[in-house]
Amino acid sequence: MQEGKRQKQVSALLMEELSDIFRRLGLTMIDGGMVSLTAVKVTPDLLEARVYLSLFQVENPNAAMKKIEDRGWEIKKELAERVKHQLRRIPIITYFLDDTLEHADKMEALFKKIREERPPSAEEGSESPAEEDRS
Repeated sequence: MQEGKRQKQVSALLMEELSDIFRRLGLTMIDGGMVSLTAVKVTPDLLEARVYLSLFQVENPNAAMKKIEDRGWEIKKELAERVKHQLRRIPIITYFLDDTLEHADKMEALFKKIREERPPSAEEGSESPAEEDRS
């Protein structure tokens, strides 16, 4: 199902404001790693927001997510203060770990391993027989 125009507007507004709130509260660096917001998805009724967080070089991702959830009330309070004139109701915020980068790194490692295991003759023989006949 495709997002409506208002959903996209609210998602963009929440993303911008939450990014700023995370910076201001010092939640962008946890346990020596970096925390960044990757996406905000809002339900069609605009009452729930799913915030996806990417954790880079964080020792314990579960502990980092717990720290963020523990400060959830503080985050929501500040968010409400910032967007009270644009939204009638402040959405319920749920945080999710976005492991897209981790998944992409695993896939890249697999592709690299496949390229290393491929015999060299497969790479050199890229010319087709039809091209060799023309020479």
